[in-house]
Amino acid sequence: MSPTYVLIHGSWHTGADWAEVVTALATHGITDVHTPTVAGHGVGVPKNVTHNDCVQSIVDYVLEHDLRDVVLVGHSYGGTIVSRLYEELPDRIRRLVYLNAFVLAPNECLNDNTPPVDRAALESLALASADDTISMPFELWRERFIGDADVALAQRTHAGLSPEPAQPWRDRLPLDRFYDTIERVGRSYINCTEDISIPQGEWSWHPRMSQRLRNPRLVQLHGSHETLFTNPTLLAAKIVEAGRD
Repeated sequence: MSPTYVLIHGSWHTGADWAEVVTALATHGITDVHTPTVAGHGVGVPKNVTHNDCVQSIVDYVLEHDLRDVVLVGHSYGGTIVSRLYEELPDRIRRLVYLNAFVLAPNECLNDNTPPVDRAALESLALASADDTISMPFELWRERFIGDADVALAQRTHAGLSPEPAQPWRDRLPLDRFYDTIERVGRSYINCTEDISIPQGEWSWHPRMSQRLRNPRLVQLHGSHETLFTNPTLLAAKIVEAGRD
């Protein structure tokens, strides 16, 4: 029987952005794939959400669909949802997979894990908005998030992004239950080697985030932060590698 995969998107995204990866996963025999959209994400939805609201929306989804034995994949911001979901529903999770994703240390927030200059820029965008959201500037998207795409793909995917609620980036996560039980569950980290959405070096995704998982399976692939758009076929193969027993 094919395992159940739940793919959690990153900031500015929705579950629909996994579509090509879902198609590619089917070629590996993985057809039970769920791509819920986190609360506060998408167009025309309330943006006044906390991180707990975001987590609860996915807890509700898993319970509503009675999902069990789940390989849980989180991209970027989605990594914080993965960690918290494991705290809330540990008996339903088979393996945690982080795709260039945030793995916060106890009592940190997402803003603590971004370079100060980026943190200040994003907060300025939130303060300038009418609803405390952060809109992704195209220049930032093009150069640091999806630099391996041609300009047409960069423009098309940027047009599909939506403003990101700022409050979940400020909320601190205790994560005591996560770290107390982390070694009871399988853990993998997928690292896109050309990802500069966070500058490589002091602030890099790997090994700074991956090492917090205490000896996870490391899977690497060539590509930017947005390989779900630029190379979904390769990404699907790496998700399969990361998600196997």
